[in-house]
Formats: sequence, structure tokens, C-alpha cells
Amino acid sequence: MFETLSDRLSGIFDTITGRGALSEKDVGEALREVRRALLEADVALDVVKSFTDKVRERAVGAEVVKAVKPGQMVVKIVHDQLVEMLGAEAVPVDLAAPPPVAMMMVGLQGSGKTTTTAKVARRLQERDRKKVLMASLDTRRPAAQEQLKVLGEQVGVATLPVVAGQTPVEIARRAANAAELGGYDVVMLDTAGRTHIDEPLMAEMQAIKAAADPHEILLVADALTGQDAVNVARSFDEKVGITGIVLTRVDGDGRGGAALSMRAVTGKPIKLIGTGEKMDALEDFHPGRIADRILGMGDIVSLVEKAAETIDQEKAKAAARKLQKGEFDLSDLADQLKQMQKMGGMGGIMGMMPGMGKMKTQMAAAGLDDSIVKRQLAIISSMTKREKQKPALMNASRKKRVAAGSGNKVQDVNRLLKMHRQMSDMMKKLGRKKGGLAGLFGGNMPAEPDPQMLEDIQKGGIGSLPGGLPGGMGGLPKGLPGLPGGGLPGAGIGKPKFKK
Repeated sequence: MFETLSDRLSGIFDTITGRGALSEKDVGEALREVRRALLEADVALDVVKSFTDKVRERAVGAEVVKAVKPGQMVVKIVHDQLVEMLGAEAVPVDLAAPPPVAMMMVGLQGSGKTTTTAKVARRLQERDRKKVLMASLDTRRPAAQEQLKVLGEQVGVATLPVVAGQTPVEIARRAANAAELGGYDVVMLDTAGRTHIDEPLMAEMQAIKAAADPHEILLVADALTGQDAVNVARSFDEKVGITGIVLTRVDGDGRGGAALSMRAVTGKPIKLIGTGEKMDALEDFHPGRIADRILGMGDIVSLVEKAAETIDQEKAKAAARKLQKGEFDLSDLADQLKQMQKMGGMGGIMGMMPGMGKMKTQMAAAGLDDSIVKRQLAIISSMTKREKQKPALMNASRKKRVAAGSGNKVQDVNRLLKMHRQMSDMMKKLGRKKGGLAGLFGGNMPAEPDPQMLEDIQKGGIGSLPGGLPGGMGGLPKGLPGLPGGGLPGAGIGKPKFKK
């Protein structure tokens, strides 16, 4: 979502970071461009004005003049102000209340409220080990209550049985009683929305609030609606009193202005962000990490956390045993490619790596995207079990058969086999080294990353990890088409050098 803004700001800062000294005029010109970039990203005008005023106040002061590299100091000041605007610190969903804790989900129709309710419920049940009950209070939209029931079955969360003819307030009271009698820790109330804000909607929300006395009132807002999302947040906060915001469709091509404005306008924290359609595509909102992404500094900590969540422990241990024997076949390569897809694909991983934003754009221009991974998985899937185990069996006739079966060319099969050979050689070398990749695969990956490890990564980058990425991500499949093993996916990109 922040790609366009990130590209604009990176271009602006490239012009000043290379200079030995900065005058007040230089800073003023840069801030005018920053102001324009923020306005184009749909950030609210009063938020932009406050932001640039604070940056200017610090950027033309003594701390920049005395800095060793004034341009980089200006970037740091902009980063710090972005973090302040986004909320300084991450604020998790608050469950510190006697059970059952009532959570009320509000928002306009079409913002993804019902799906988000199920995502949050799944997260609380699986990650926080809470017993959750969901209840749909939407009596207006056809099949809204049935939709929540179906989602509940998908994620394994209980839903309140539907009783025809009840009002939203009656359903809220029944849900509270059912949660108390059933020993539930959390009861989630999915309220109705409208296509726009009106008095009947607000009156209904206020009545539900009075009946359920929710501990959390989360506004679900669509990040693609731009500045209008800020008006929605302000209205709900004034009329109902929200305690936090959940931004949906953050993975879309919106300009990012809503995320930058809503916290500043309402004073209420953004607690969660929806990063995709799948039910596990929900993340905590970390202001510092989002600011890093916007300024092209990457988000290694989130990448490591995602790796910890998605790595299959049994497969990691099996891979360790094979590596210790110097084995790495095409089935192992397929597992690595699938692992990368789970972590957001090539673009998602590169977007979290420091300094990789421009390279990501170059790769897209060269046609190197996640479709390459899909094609390579198709090639491997078209092989027999023996061919996957013994790639050396792949002669000309076998290659033609596999190419035809996967809808690719023989050249694509050859590139995949070459990449596998290079990866296999590299894995054998590392497998023989003490503490190398074999040790990395063999180690037990904790269910959650060690806090000290994440702190070290924030300070020293991904290179500060012993042996690289944790838990045998294996990592990023090394060197997709035409790339010597050891680099990132894509032709001729090679191994990146990270800067702090």
C-alpha cells in the first residue's frame, strides 16, 4: 500500500543525503516535496501541515547543522516524526477485563467487518488461547448472520445460533448471556453497517453499546477509501467512542493516507492491519516498522516473525537430516518455494528487506515476479517421484515431457535444473560446516521469536543473526532463473548488501 509514497520519499531523500552540507533552502525544498508526496497519498491536510512544521523545526536546528551527515539526519527526523504520527508504540487488543470480554466491531458496509471479526476471533483463539464466541448483530444485510456462521466453521470458532426476528440489542444481550454460561473468555459482536454514516446507524450502535458494555470497540476501516476513511473514523469516535482501529486491504494499491491520518486525527491507535484475503492474513500494527517500510528501510523483524509463524518444524528437521547427508532434491526445492509463498511471495519478502525497494521495481520491470515461482512449482509437480529424487535422470525426452506437462519451455526446465544444482552444491558445503545451514535447519524453531533476537536484528540487521535467517527458512530460494546460488530470486541480482 505504501509503495508509491515510499518511492516518492526515497527519490526526495536521495537528492539530499549525498550532499556534504545542507542549507535552510535545501531543507525547505525537500520538505515542499515531502508535503506534496503526502498530499498525493491522501494524507489529511491538517496532518500534513503539522508533520512538515515539526520536521522543519528540527531539521533547520543545531542537531542537523552539527551532524556528521546532515542529509541522513533529516531522514532520521522524518522517520521519527512518522513514528510519532502513527502512534509511537504498538497497542495490542486489550483483553484485561473480567471474562467474558465483549468486543464490538463497527464500521461501514463493505469495509470487511464480518471477515475481520472472524480473523480476530481466530487469532485470539489460536495465538492467545482464548475461548471465543462470535455473534452477528447484522439483521439488515441478507445472509450476514449465515456468513459469520460459515466463517466460524472455517476458523473453528463458535458462533451464536441465529434466532429469527430478534433485534440487534436483543442478540447482544443473548450473546453476553451465552458467553457467560458457556465459559467463554471473549464475545465478539459483529454489528451492521451502512453504505454511509447516518443517524439510525449511530443510534443503533449507541443502543448496542449501552446493552453490551463492550471493553473494546474496534472500527474496521477500508484502507482503500483514502481521506473518507478519516471522516468515518472521526464520526464513529464522536458518536460511539472507539478504542482502536483495524485497517483492512493494506495489501491493496491504496495510497496509504488513511493509515497516516487516522491515528493523528482521532488519537486512537491502529491495532491491527489486514494484509490479505486469507483468514491468517492479520498482523499487529507496529508504527516503527511501518515507518521503516515507508522510508525504504525494510522490516526485517516482521519478516523473522512471519518466518517463525509459517515454518513447518517437522519439515525443518527432515531437511536438517537430509542436509547432513549432503542431500537436496527437487522436492526440497519445492518446499522452499512453497515456504516463500506462505511468507508473502517474492515481492512480500523483498519489501521487508532494507534497501530492496528499488530492486523490487527493477525485478517487476524485468518480468521477475511470483509467477516465476508458480511456473517452477508446476515444472517440479510434472516430474515423477524418481525424477525429483534423482534430477540427473532428466534427459532430453524427459525434459520435453515435463515442459509440455507444466505448460513451460524446455529452457525453463533447464534453468530450474541448473538452479537446483547450484543450490545443492551450496547446501552441501554449508552442511559440512559446523553451525552452518544444517545446524540452522536442525535447531528447534520457537513458536515465537526470541525478543532479544528481534532486538538484535533491529540494531544490526539480518546479518546479525548467527547463520542468517532463522529456523532454516532455507531461506529465500537462492537464485531463481540464471542466478548463481546465494542470491535473491531473479536474474543477475546476486546477494544483497544490507546497510544499517
